Amino acid sequence: MSTTSPAQRDRLLFIDEVADRLRRSPAQIRWMVHQGTAPKHAKIGGRLVFRESEVEAYIDEAFARATR
Repeated sequence: MSTTSPAQRDRLLFIDEVADRLRRSPAQIRWMVHQGTAPKHAKIGGRLVFRESEVEAYIDEAFARATR
């Protein structure tokens, strides 16, 4: 369970930050976006951004699938 407050979880992350969080390269995150397997994201000001809460949910979902 995450100890991050709701205000912090809704911070916007850029591809480099998501790549660090998921231990992937930025190119792999872009490929995941292309394939439709990346966490939910949006394009704002021409840049892909991810809500921190969506990235955390993506990680939580991966663990939930692994423990079934």
